[in-house]
Amino acid sequence: MPARLPLIPTLLVGAAAALMIVLGVWQLRRAEWKGDLIARYGTAQSMSSQIAWPRTAEEIEVALYRHSALTCDKVLEMRATAGRSVEGRSGWAHIARCALDGGGQAEVALGWSREPRQPRWAGGTVAGFVSPAGEGARLVASPPQAGLEQLVRPDPNELPNNHLSYAVQWFFFAATAVVVYVLALRRRRMEHG
Repeated sequence: MPARLPLIPTLLVGAAAALMIVLGVWQLRRAEWKGDLIARYGTAQSMSSQIAWPRTAEEIEVALYRHSALTCDKVLEMRATAGRSVEGRSGWAHIARCALDGGGQAEVALGWSREPRQPRWAGGTVAGFVSPAGEGARLVASPPQAGLEQLVRPDPNELPNNHLSYAVQWFFFAATAVVVYVLALRRRRMEHG
């Protein structure tokens, strides 16, 4: 007579493996979605027409990697962060947080320098490329402002798309759980002969 499987442990391992498979399939779908998004951003990057500076989340989604311009009525804050020049040199990106003409605020990446020392910039109209910045957007000035050098242009191909590797991990975890459980059952049967 064949040995019966323990009900609760079998259900738990089966449910865990099924959940891991579902998560793996979800990551495969995310990989496809991210690939389509990067391709769409690549198309947007090649468009030569200028788009109005985005002020809402929906407008940001449409404007990313496109040409745009804004008017900085007042510089509210200046800061330096790690950045790369258009030639690929490491240094400092100088960011201005601006009060916008017509209300609201925006960040402008003014340009690149070797030193973190803040440049003098009083604001004004600036053109460039719309780049992602956390949950919002930032204008990467082109041409650079305040006597700085050109920052590297935002590139949608730098967006991480590691969902395929996550999918493989989830499928591997599911297979590992099943194999470990089968080996444990086998050992239990041998011990209880």
